[in-house]
Amino acid sequence: MSATAAKVRVGVWGVGVWGEKHARVYAGLPEAELVGVYDRDAARAAEIAARHGVRRFADPDELLEHCEAVSVAVPTVAHLEAFEQVAAAGRHALVEKPIAATLAEADRMLERARRAGVTLQVGQVERFNPTLLAVRENIGRVKFVEAHRLALFQPRSLDIDVVFDLMIHDIDIVLQAIGATPELVSAVGVAVLSDTEDIANARLEFANGCVANLTASRVSQERLRRIRFFQDDAYLSLDLFEKRCDYLSLDRAALAAPRRHPLQLAAAIQKHDVTVEPAEPLTLELQAFVRSLRGEGSGAAPAQAGRDALAVAEQVRTDMRRRAATWSIPPTPVS
Repeated sequence: MSATAAKVRVGVWGVGVWGEKHARVYAGLPEAELVGVYDRDAARAAEIAARHGVRRFADPDELLEHCEAVSVAVPTVAHLEAFEQVAAAGRHALVEKPIAATLAEADRMLERARRAGVTLQVGQVERFNPTLLAVRENIGRVKFVEAHRLALFQPRSLDIDVVFDLMIHDIDIVLQAIGATPELVSAVGVAVLSDTEDIANARLEFANGCVANLTASRVSQERLRRIRFFQDDAYLSLDLFEKRCDYLSLDRAALAAPRRHPLQLAAAIQKHDVTVEPAEPLTLELQAFVRSLRGEGSGAAPAQAGRDALAVAEQVRTDMRRRAATWSIPPTPVS
């Protein structure tokens, strides 16, 4: 499509808590026309369709027939099956994170998109957090990353563990910042209220020496989304929930003075004011997705990025469960 193309006709497949947000955003985008929604729960679909003045479709094929692109917001275990149907219809898709339930399924989806010649993007929505966007160009030569993502318990998304549910956002941010995948992954996780891990910590070590320490919990008493980048010339502390950022950098010229007084060293640390423009990340993400279909930008997270984040998440899960298996082994008596 050209930059002067008409509105992109879009639909939403799956209108649970998150899918309804997609419908709301699409309904307000000037570049998109929300034609309707589909959900297995017909009453829920009818409610959301009426809310936005669009059509409730009786089945996915009917929805796809009237769309050019669709958001897939069904449970993760159904992503592969849904996208294969989307691709068979020759439609473009933004699939919610994680891209798939397994890496093998993600690879199959990427191959299916390639063969069908359709666009597949992934809802790694934190990429569009305005706090991160405000300082993205200042993130480079990262030495250490520390992230904490804590959420209140919600009785949804329990088909996946906290790594696939929450930590995958920070995994994606780190992979984008480093531009590489880790060489070594170690992790620990605990199931608290569900059948899968609700709290997890992972350590990612990269070939360039960078280390990332990521913590995620969905059984916290507070909401927290913070990530800090330590660089050889800067420190950035991002509060992704409150939309604030502390940015300190070093004045190399001041440090290069032949005789440095301690006060000169302190003066070399410069604090920068960071303006974070108010915006809803999901709106920015879906706008980028739609505009990319019109040839107006790179879009949301590409499918390969979703696949890479999932690959690391699988490594984290594997090590969590390897470690958990040792907890049931009785200690060896000391003679």
